Amino acid sequence: MKNLHALAFILVIIGGLNWGLTAFELNVISLLLGSYPIAETIVYVLVGLSAVYLIFTHKRDCKTCSAKNHPAM
Repeated sequence: MKNLHALAFILVIIGGLNWGLTAFELNVISLLLGSYPIAETIVYVLVGLSAVYLIFTHKRDCKTCSAKNHPAM
């Protein structure tokens, strides 16, 4: 599970950075994989699934959120 969490975290970071760069009209995923549209789609799906996974597992895995003196979210 730790490896899955790390992979999901990395993919969400990549997705977030790519999303931020689109404000400057730069889509890194498209630049890297634009000639392989199926690979580009797979990356976007994996980033989305990673975000969903982290939504449901974040509180369990996050040391800050699971601290006893931290108020519930």
